[in-house]
Amino acid sequence: MVILVYSLLILDVFMRKILVTGGAGNVGGALVEKLVQDKANFVIVVDDLSTGFLSKLPSTEHENWKFIKADVNDYREISAIMLAYNFHYVYHFAAVVGVLRTQENPVRVLNDISGIKHILNLSKNSSVKHVFFSSSSEVYGEPVELPQHEHRTPLNSRVPYAVVKNVGESFLKSYQQEFGLPYTIFRFFNTYGPNQSTDFVVSRFLALALKGEDITIYGDGSQTRTFTYIDDNIDTIITIMNNKLLENDVINIGSDKLMTVLELANLVIQITNSKSQIVHLPPLKEGDMTRRQPDNTKMKEILGRDLISVEDGIKRMMESKKYLQSIGL
Repeated sequence: MVILVYSLLILDVFMRKILVTGGAGNVGGALVEKLVQDKANFVIVVDDLSTGFLSKLPSTEHENWKFIKADVNDYREISAIMLAYNFHYVYHFAAVVGVLRTQENPVRVLNDISGIKHILNLSKNSSVKHVFFSSSSEVYGEPVELPQHEHRTPLNSRVPYAVVKNVGESFLKSYQQEFGLPYTIFRFFNTYGPNQSTDFVVSRFLALALKGEDITIYGDGSQTRTFTYIDDNIDTIITIMNNKLLENDVINIGSDKLMTVLELANLVIQITNSKSQIVHLPPLKEGDMTRRQPDNTKMKEILGRDLISVEDGIKRMMESKKYLQSIGL
């Protein structure tokens, strides 16, 4: 008992206690993997595994983390965790994600508002020093200008997923104004990497190409996107936390190099030397914005280096045992 109490005191005094919700997902899993490499951090990973996977969690060689299966939309579950650990930092990344999944489950998407409120209510009068929120480029909707700037570009949310992210941003701003709870909002653009499931475009195209199967595209493939390798994303996030940057502010996290979805498919086929054919499907009814490009001036200044090219990122995924195993190769 004495040893246990002493261990808890050491944890309270000398370690940064960090909660990552949605930590078994693509971005959340990569964030946790990076956080636990710093022995000054103790990380609690919360995920209900509805879209996340245990395989995305850090290796067992790290002892400064713990996984708890829980639903942040259930107040009893998340409150028990937050009251037990007295976190210093919270990364709220839990959400229903994926264009098709969010379109097919609009009410489930709206339920994520409950999780946002739970996190903020439990943080505002506790030991939490800062809340980091995973928003999305979807809040811009169909853009009225390119590139999309964090403060100048109007938010044109239409689909439930985008509306929930916009509401979440408003909650953070309101809680800071009324309760003084510091926040930083990350508006993520398309992010890819070894943890990404085949629900998302880069991973799906690459998996199909490596297996020599047809690559399907919604519409004519003229939709423009920017694709950001996960390392650029995570390095930016960690630098913001470690250096106390962008308090009560928002930042676009994404590459500014435009590429059409058709160009991406052809690039994947070229890099993999695949015999896959491109097959066009009818366009999605909604949610598939025709253009998307961030003003990433803030990100480039914080990162302090060139972003990883799509070509290099795809090659890194091809070299990842974790990714190849996830697609059955």
